[in-house]
Amino acid sequence: MPARPKPATVPNPQESAAPSSFTPTPSRSRTAVLVVNLGTPSSPNASSLRRYLAEFLGDHRVVEVPRLLWFPILYGVILPLRAPRVAKLYKHIWMDGGSPLRVHSERLTAALGAVFPDADVRLAMRYGEPSVPKVLRELRAAGMTKLVVLPLYPQYSATTTGSVFDAVAKELLCWRNVPELSFVADYHAEPAWIEAIAASIRAHREKNPGGEHLLFSFHGIPQRYVAAGDPYAGQCRASAQRIAESLGLRDEEWTLSYQSRVGREPWLQPYTDETVRKLAERGIRTLDVVCPGFAADCLETLEEIAIQNAGFFTEAGGEALRYVPALNDSAAHVEALAAVLRDRA
Repeated sequence: MPARPKPATVPNPQESAAPSSFTPTPSRSRTAVLVVNLGTPSSPNASSLRRYLAEFLGDHRVVEVPRLLWFPILYGVILPLRAPRVAKLYKHIWMDGGSPLRVHSERLTAALGAVFPDADVRLAMRYGEPSVPKVLRELRAAGMTKLVVLPLYPQYSATTTGSVFDAVAKELLCWRNVPELSFVADYHAEPAWIEAIAASIRAHREKNPGGEHLLFSFHGIPQRYVAAGDPYAGQCRASAQRIAESLGLRDEEWTLSYQSRVGREPWLQPYTDETVRKLAERGIRTLDVVCPGFAADCLETLEEIAIQNAGFFTEAGGEALRYVPALNDSAAHVEALAAVLRDRA
């Protein structure tokens, strides 16, 4: 009897196919939140300040001057003279864990991470460490598929928020697999943030009664940046107006000014140092100052406002300039930023 033919063998594609290096995309989306603040020197000494200031002042977004003209001034004059002087100022405010800006930013980021346990929430600094490229690469290695970038600048400016976008885009430019991206441009009118600032002022005044006037001091930028289209000044005014309305202040009970100018060209006015003197000369004896553009206390608030401008105020006849601390890592600040992130993260 003839042998029955064997059934045909159907090849198994998984066995016959050549090995592949392809790694399947994870089926579960992994969201990362990159919280970015300005940055800080690693130590309160001249060498650390030179490195930090070179990166900061070397950013074309911050100083819009041709590099061939600017760099000889920066490296030949500004860094040698300014770094040792600023280092001494940092020593006055340095905390056990580092600069106030870094300590408060780390605590704030950790608190946001607790609010969003399913997201990978990490802090980066635009200048200094941990750098934006370094943290982005760590997030990629951790499996990030969606990225939310939160610059800690309530009001947008090309000098701050725009520069963060540059740093993120520059890093992602060389990535093969770019994550889904959401970028928070500003939150200057976010109701929860407005109320958090207003509540901090109320608490300050309840603890320290007698304030006759409230000054909103924002970091300044050159006037030509605003003339070129930067929305910063308009957003600062809008923030101050909304906070004043929340506090029930009349127009004559508050003033807006701009601090931290450098160089000789005109910056946004009125200037804070001139304003505190004029308020003292006008008869204001007790002045409260808040800086709503700063998410965390830093050299510009703790030294420039609370010490330097307090001196200008008393020299001009005032009795007490009282600085209202930044929101830092307060519960109200965490909730305000959570409201900004909630639809994104």
